[in-house]
Amino acid sequence: MVEVSIRHRTTYRYRQPVSLGPHRLMMRPRESRELRLLSSVLTLTPEAHVTWAQDVAGNAVATALFGSPSETLVVECLSRVELSASAYPVFDIAATAITFPFRYTDDAWADLGALTILQYPKGQPSLRDWAQGFVASWPTDTLSLLKDLNAGVGSAIIYQAREDEGTQSPSETLSRGTGSCRDLATLLAEAVRSLGFGARLVSGYLHDPTRTLLGSADAGATHAWVEIFLPGAGWITFDPTNRAVGGANLIPVAVARDIRLAMPLTGSYAGPAGAFLDMAVEVSVD
Repeated sequence: MVEVSIRHRTTYRYRQPVSLGPHRLMMRPRESRELRLLSSVLTLTPEAHVTWAQDVAGNAVATALFGSPSETLVVECLSRVELSASAYPVFDIAATAITFPFRYTDDAWADLGALTILQYPKGQPSLRDWAQGFVASWPTDTLSLLKDLNAGVGSAIIYQAREDEGTQSPSETLSRGTGSCRDLATLLAEAVRSLGFGARLVSGYLHDPTRTLLGSADAGATHAWVEIFLPGAGWITFDPTNRAVGGANLIPVAVARDIRLAMPLTGSYAGPAGAFLDMAVEVSVD
């Protein structure tokens, strides 16, 4: 067991007071059999009326409503979690899914739904052709195929931190040969979907006490990765940025079919043109 503290602080500054619209926050760590949430405190300046709900994926979502104009907006979430994920996980995959290709049960297929559908069906080079290149034989070992694809994304794409908003399409990432963690995660999710797997994108934090992992700033950072569903084993974690399998260094916050649906903070403001001054994000995981 490892106890980890997370501090996630976002600051917006404006040249003059602006009216803040509703803001949607996803910063509370997502509990699982490998993560126990010990505490989580959300603080906003200026003060806001905050309500909590769970979205369709079971993520904890806070909505903040502000009452008065302000020149700044500060959102800070302090959390403490207990991690128990193994560094060398063993997956009890059902006999029916050990070999690829396999077929999900009708119930599993219905429940996976949109998580099996390509979100970026067009583009060149062909994502489907690229993914098919990792299938060594028909049939082949399922877990080995997924590990090869995960490592293949990390090998083919040079990690590059990207501060601008949005996510590259998988074809764009393949063409450029560079991408952020969210770009690599999107590429892997879409690649396995093209082969018939159910996959979801995960946003959260990277815990890196060794300061050796890609995507880390100092001892931690926000991060994005993928979970792929295999019968028997359930959702298996793949981090293509670090070519890793399992969640030993990962603290999930939200899961979604598209990473844009798992952004930590979204919202709006009303004010004069050019009122926005700057934004700063500080994350510590230790």
